Amino acid sequence: MSRVSRRPGLPRRPLALTNRHPRLRYAPAELRRALRLLESRHPQLAAGGPWPPPEAELSVAFMTDPALAALHARFMDDPSATDVITFPARPETGSAGEICISADAALRQRRAGGPSAELALYLVHGWLHLAGHDDRSPGPRRAMRRAERRALALLRRNGALPAFSFRPSARGD
Repeated sequence: MSRVSRRPGLPRRPLALTNRHPRLRYAPAELRRALRLLESRHPQLAAGGPWPPPEAELSVAFMTDPALAALHARFMDDPSATDVITFPARPETGSAGEICISADAALRQRRAGGPSAELALYLVHGWLHLAGHDDRSPGPRRAMRRAERRALALLRRNGALPAFSFRPSARGD
């Protein structure tokens, strides 16, 4: 396992991690390490545009489907469930952006790696939106998918891929 190296003088961005999902478990230190590694490689992963100043706080919130659907309805006029919503940086208010993730959406996926790999993908996807990537049309969507693969490979190579787990529900799933 290699160590994450920081560029000299790169301040540590404040991170606000919130877990609003009753069954989700993760190690905050792992999540912080992953986000700091992504930030340290911002020039290689970003799609352009300015990056918020280092004193601006990045927020990541893990939520239930109903909670994220409520945000989707309020801010995007779409009440359907979704997997990730990213709110852009507002440096004038001290925000580097907010990534809101549905842990329930990850539980529904049946891809290789299971829900933990899916949540790592959602985290990277949200971060890439903040780094200027867009996935609303085919060309930019392909570029974002390539950036997702590069970012996930970077996290794996550096032993910084965060692990997520779920406590069993009262129903036993």
